[in-house]
Amino acid sequence: MTRLEAVDKLCDSYSAYFDVERFDEEDTELAATCFLYVHSEKYVLVKAAKLWEADSNEYVYIFSVPHLTKDIFTKCRDYAYNEGMSHIEPKAGHMCSYITALFICDTADADAVKALKRTRIYKSFRLSYYGWMDFHTGVIELSTNKTSANASGRCTAQLLDKVLLGKGGKRKKLFNNSLLFK
Repeated sequence: MTRLEAVDKLCDSYSAYFDVERFDEEDTELAATCFLYVHSEKYVLVKAAKLWEADSNEYVYIFSVPHLTKDIFTKCRDYAYNEGMSHIEPKAGHMCSYITALFICDTADADAVKALKRTRIYKSFRLSYYGWMDFHTGVIELSTNKTSANASGRCTAQLLDKVLLGKGGKRKKLFNNSLLFK
């Protein structure tokens, strides 16, 4: 699988719920952005009598590079963080926002993967009264089919495994159906 095919598959899987924007410039590592906005509220009788409301957002930045180095990772991580934070509006109804940086590469340096795994960025706004932000990272090396992620981004590694490698996604059977219907 090539990096372009991997980006296409990933964007197709995100397009069900996210607003996906592709970038085809050759000079930048950014291949696509995927944004999700969710607003939930509960009211009594009329909409003016709100009990609560909550906004949840996710900003995904997909980077495609032939070889991931620590310098490229740091530059792309900082770009995703700054762009994602510019979209977040901490206010009374904001619950949480996730900023995710996904890297699709052919090969990666060990120190880049180590830096990716050690990335821990968390921010609470006004003691979490105005919500919080968590930063997820994930990488897939297409030459070895290995995925890695930081501690808060384990779900991104599972997503990369499921969408790009076809691993997981099968549910275990609780009962053997042949024994139940004898």
